[in-house]
Amino acid sequence: MFSRWMVRNDSAGVDFGIWKSLSPTQLSCPLDIHSGNVARKLGLLSRKQNDAKALAELDTSLRKMDKNDPVKYDFALFGLGIFEGF
Repeated sequence: MFSRWMVRNDSAGVDFGIWKSLSPTQLSCPLDIHSGNVARKLGLLSRKQNDAKALAELDTSLRKMDKNDPVKYDFALFGLGIFEGF
């Protein structure tokens, strides 16, 4: 998450974008129990456990939607899992 905040730059003020030596294309979405469960329900992830292989699979799925900024989906995946009981 910290890397996301420092690398990405957005108009909402969540991400600061002060690390210019890295690009959002180099980031991967954080994978936890919530984001993993939502990703599975959305068909973005088929692997059952949350491990490095699952992260690679999720990363591939998210890069198909936006290869330049795949980590932008992390709040949506996490938020649906936490707040909506998705």
